[in-house]
Amino acid sequence: MKIYTKTGDKGETSLYDNTRVDKDSIRVESYGTIDELNSILGVARNYIKDQKIKDILYGIQRQLFDVAGELATKNREKFPEKIKEEHIEELEKTIDIYVGKMDTVNQFIIPGSNIESAYLHVARTVCRRAERRILTLSRKEEVSPILIKYVNRLSDLIYALGRFLETDLVYVEFEKLPN
Repeated sequence: MKIYTKTGDKGETSLYDNTRVDKDSIRVESYGTIDELNSILGVARNYIKDQKIKDILYGIQRQLFDVAGELATKNREKFPEKIKEEHIEELEKTIDIYVGKMDTVNQFIIPGSNIESAYLHVARTVCRRAERRILTLSRKEEVSPILIKYVNRLSDLIYALGRFLETDLVYVEFEKLPN
């Protein structure tokens, strides 16, 4: 099997439902950024020592294929594996567990005191970018509000895991403006 089809040589690609779109469309940008997130989570997983967190990330990586697939399908009925409210509830439970293991989280930190947390903070920023791209898409075409909520909550989870893995918290101090 060849991995090149030559059908995209003129700047178009096929979605899951065989709809042809421009490769630089906001839909392709949306699921492409989810693919980028999946890849950076894979890199992060290779540096993380905590097996439970590695397992969490592996599960998220699998779910991101469903997110991307849903985004890569104009006719949502043609893609069977949709993100559901239960996926969001699971993210929230995991966030609560890890935030509960930390001191109060109420101040900005300089991210990346070790390679584990650094890669997760990069993943968090990619996730936030994916969310922005998906929101732009949702202003033009139908996107599941549950999928949007999932990506938002996912960035919260990635932040919580990155923050949990920080070994040396360096808080950001802001100068007070004079009155």
